[in-house]
Amino acid sequence: MTKKIISLAVICLLMMSMTIPSTSYANDIKNHPMVHELTYWSSLNVIRPDAKGNYNPNRAVTRGEFASYIARILNLPVSDTHTFKDLKPGVELTNEIQAAAGANILSGYPDGTFRPNEKITREQMSALLLRALTYKNVPLNGAPLTFKDNEKIRNEFKPAVAANVYYNIIRGSQTAKGIYFEPKGSATIAHAAAFLYRMNTTIDQYSTDNSVETPETPPVANPSNYYIGNISNGKVTKNPTIYFTYEQAEAALNASKGNLIYKGDKIIKMPSGMVSAADTTANTVSIYADSNFKTALTYAVEGSEFKYYSSNDKYAIVRLADTKGYAKIDEVTLTPSSLLKGQNYYYIAGGFLTHKIYNHITQAYVGEYVIGPAPSFMKSGVNYYSQDGVNFYSDFLLTSQVGTYYPYFQFASVRQPSNYSAEELDTIIMTLLQERQATGLARYANATTESRLIGMGALLKQVEASHNVNALFILAASMHEGDYGISTNSLQKNNIFGIKVFDSDTTLGTTYASRDDSVMAFLNHYVNLNYVPQSGGFAKGAAPGNKTSGMNVHYASDPFWGSKIAGHMFRINNRFGNKDYKQAKLAFVINNGDLVNTRADATTSSEKVYTYKAKNVGETKTFGYPVVIVEETTGSDGYVWYKLLSDANPPSKYVWVRSDLVKPFTAN
Repeated sequence: MTKKIISLAVICLLMMSMTIPSTSYANDIKNHPMVHELTYWSSLNVIRPDAKGNYNPNRAVTRGEFASYIARILNLPVSDTHTFKDLKPGVELTNEIQAAAGANILSGYPDGTFRPNEKITREQMSALLLRALTYKNVPLNGAPLTFKDNEKIRNEFKPAVAANVYYNIIRGSQTAKGIYFEPKGSATIAHAAAFLYRMNTTIDQYSTDNSVETPETPPVANPSNYYIGNISNGKVTKNPTIYFTYEQAEAALNASKGNLIYKGDKIIKMPSGMVSAADTTANTVSIYADSNFKTALTYAVEGSEFKYYSSNDKYAIVRLADTKGYAKIDEVTLTPSSLLKGQNYYYIAGGFLTHKIYNHITQAYVGEYVIGPAPSFMKSGVNYYSQDGVNFYSDFLLTSQVGTYYPYFQFASVRQPSNYSAEELDTIIMTLLQERQATGLARYANATTESRLIGMGALLKQVEASHNVNALFILAASMHEGDYGISTNSLQKNNIFGIKVFDSDTTLGTTYASRDDSVMAFLNHYVNLNYVPQSGGFAKGAAPGNKTSGMNVHYASDPFWGSKIAGHMFRINNRFGNKDYKQAKLAFVINNGDLVNTRADATTSSEKVYTYKAKNVGETKTFGYPVVIVEETTGSDGYVWYKLLSDANPPSKYVWVRSDLVKPFTAN
């Protein structure tokens, strides 16, 4: 069937709409579920009405009728190569059946009969349809058979059924118990119309016959249907076979050489690759502890990338930082390895570790920043990969680990005071603003006179003393969130921390009477209320951290917010006196799902100060609560105890925790 015939069909339909009342042939099909297919073939005189003008769509179709339909559709040439002794010579039906026999589309019974009035079975119909595809040079691919009654299909018909299933010509019958093929069952005239319509579409799309024109664009897949496909050497092929349930598609995948499952045109299962946060209404994607999406662990902004483990039609099992969990399949994009156009990576430049970030929605690199000194296990000219900024790998699938690196400022407690004075902080601020103004960028044109960070040194040291939050951390957070104090929110709202500026609406943001009010809000309503003390609802550690440990778990959707804040701190410190780097001994309180009590003195009989809540410590079981060890001693109970900077708000200063619950690490 060529596209020319389809065009002719359109012309016929138009002519009939002008010359023949629609009810003349549609009395018994106009409300039928397959009215489109029946009307299409009736307009081409393929399926014809009886003497009363009815098409009898629900009557079982006969062998002779189905053969005649195919002969008319394919416009088969007259042939007398094969004759059947139960057919009357010279009549139209006989000529059509003989034409189909001459084209090797059908054959009769061993006794020389054709039996045109017998009901055609579904497996016989599949054989005729297969031979029609062969006649039109359609590649004979086959789909795995996943019907509940596969064993009832005779072996000689299974290749024909598989080909029809592959091209969605015959799909089976959906029941509460599954999908059945019913090979010995008969089909109605309406079913025949639908099967032939799909056959015709398949010929148009896949025939290699030079007389057949293929559509310029493939049809859009139904987003509710499932398909299987294959990716090999960077080439993706998607089978047209429709599966109505994920279980059916998965069974077909396991029985074939495929390695992809689609829902509509969206890949929902792949052998390997990367998962990224898709474009959602909220502009963020959450990672959950359970497949029912009840308990959220953390979240990330759209375009972020996750490590892929497995997936189905409901969720993808992924890892964000060191947090492994479930993401809703509709909120992520699965990209097989060979189709990736970019990904986040780390490299060494000028003796420093640099992180380059890729956005998987825009498919472009969106920036880079220096994190800290180059690790000894990394080489210049080589790209490295990491989800958590600590465990590094030589491959982007994160299978070959090459080393571990803890950026000092990323995991140093914000309770550790800075050694920079108010005057030194003001000098740092003005120097950085002068440099930005000198870039010539329009937004920094008046940075040295308009920035809301100017003269903030005294305030930073004041709140460091009163609120027990590191001054350099506060400065770095304001530089990052407020673009060095010249962002729109900074200038128009005195909001230098982007407070209540959400991913879903970046124009939002709280207005403050002064810059200082913004600083106090950051400390009183966020850092010292919800994120640092264990009484806070989002307490995951008193450090910038990542998406498994620290403020970054819940404070920002950017997976690298903590790393970027720490990067600001490192670069400032490295340039202006190196006064804060490695000034404390860092460790994690490792609770592994248990509660950990802190004490006023180094003994279990001492007063409990606060309790570290159970938290996700990550796949490596190391990302507990970041703490600073001040000293250690052997208590009266015989245990070694660590004195830690307290996460609680002032006046609390120090607490004690047993050393077996604390894991020190070497920071970089």
